[in-house]
Amino acid sequence: MRILLNSICVLILAGSLAAAQTTAAKVTPGKPAASPAAGDAAVNLPTEATVDSFLQQTFGYQPDLTWRISGIRPAGVAGLAEVTVVLATQQGQQLSRFYVAPDGEHALTGDIIPFGARPFDPAMKILEKGITGPQRGPKDAPVIIVEFGDLQCPACKRAQPEIEALVAAEPNARFVFQNFPLGQVHNWAVKAADYADCVGRASSDAFWKFIAKTYETQSDITAENVDEKLTAIADGAGVKGADIAACAAKPETKAHVDASIELGKAVDVTSTPTLFINGRKVASFDPQMKELYKSLVEFAAKQPK
Repeated sequence: MRILLNSICVLILAGSLAAAQTTAAKVTPGKPAASPAAGDAAVNLPTEATVDSFLQQTFGYQPDLTWRISGIRPAGVAGLAEVTVVLATQQGQQLSRFYVAPDGEHALTGDIIPFGARPFDPAMKILEKGITGPQRGPKDAPVIIVEFGDLQCPACKRAQPEIEALVAAEPNARFVFQNFPLGQVHNWAVKAADYADCVGRASSDAFWKFIAKTYETQSDITAENVDEKLTAIADGAGVKGADIAACAAKPETKAHVDASIELGKAVDVTSTPTLFINGRKVASFDPQMKELYKSLVEFAAKQPK
């Protein structure tokens, strides 16, 4: 889906077909966007009708791409509106976003990145205060690697062995897993996050076995059998599956998962897997770039706190 998303960006910027083999479905136009929050009154938010027309004009010639507008809000940067859209092809679904300029006549794609003498410190401070997921490695480690993951995400499954290798190669790093289920595009991801949260609170050792086995059997899990499958996986990981299933249904578990999602949103996570290496965001983790990630970890370990 990274290829799809990159192609979508190319299409918006250049109007070229590029590698995307996709097209348009319709949403109900005309619904006004949510009103901006206090302090964001200067942001001119486009309506859903305008966004839908833009997408229709851009992608309407492609019969295989469908979309659903999932959000229109102030971007957190003066004057910009952030639009999020769920894009879908036969290959799968992807949450995408772009930004509308204050003039309402231009859109920007890509990420808004941090800037300054120590650009990654703000995200690092947010993460240090908010991380609650299962952890391993020294508590006083010079490097903290935080993964925001979705157990139904195929890209997370592909990345898991390389992330494990990255962590193992740096014994002085602390690794933290935070649930970030993409419930808008994955139909059992939230349930899996609930189970993972309960397993993690019951046993850190069992947690790593649980997510590894869930990824391994990901293609066998459906929205209809998810409770049965995850209960069995929890049993196999060394905790009592029935207790985990009961825990997963509790309101406090939902609150834990929701807090993890909000933490991810606070540091601008929009896709999975997303890693942070001492606050430096590594989105769309690519296993083929493992040497680069290793260099980032080694570099971070040498930086002054």
